[in-house]
Amino acid sequence: MASSNSKSTNETARKIFKIILTNPRITVSWVKAHAGNIGNERADQLTKDATQHGQPYSLIKLPKPHIKGLLRKRMFEEWRTSWKNGDTGRKIYNIMPSVSLRPTNWIREDVIFFSQHGPFPAYLKRFHLSDSDFCSCGGIGTTLHYATECIYTVSWHMREPAPNFEQEWLKRVANNLVSGHKIRGIIKFMSENRYLFRPP
Repeated sequence: MASSNSKSTNETARKIFKIILTNPRITVSWVKAHAGNIGNERADQLTKDATQHGQPYSLIKLPKPHIKGLLRKRMFEEWRTSWKNGDTGRKIYNIMPSVSLRPTNWIREDVIFFSQHGPFPAYLKRFHLSDSDFCSCGGIGTTLHYATECIYTVSWHMREPAPNFEQEWLKRVANNLVSGHKIRGIIKFMSENRYLFRPP
């Protein structure tokens, strides 16, 4: 009997052996099959049920790289579903609708600009961190305002998008190196000179 053999390599048998070893009141003995022993008959019935209706059980040990690959694939699928169906980060989602394991070359200033979560009066007003969404120049303090028309950021201005094409404009800007340098200049300037952008 495998469960009474301390050298057995069967994992289940070793667990049973350990239980028997730590519980001296449990004894194991041979019982004649189909001889009316209630416990043995019940064990036979459970075995038959398991073979006919149970789930297959395998002790095959998969290689770690294979398991890691499966987990990586599963996590990637969950990430993709969460990103596609989520209700947060939608401004970034509109620029990057698909997830990727390749790192982007975005830095802090890019994230601030494209998420529109930063020192912008429109953002601060939306989250009740300011009483006004106006820039001190008189315009509504959005990222688009600072990138195209604010008098304080004129050194980094880009061409204003046509009405209803702001999202396409943001996608193009996100993938343009020259525009990227301008965005970083705007955010750094605003971060270092916040007093200039306070509402009047």
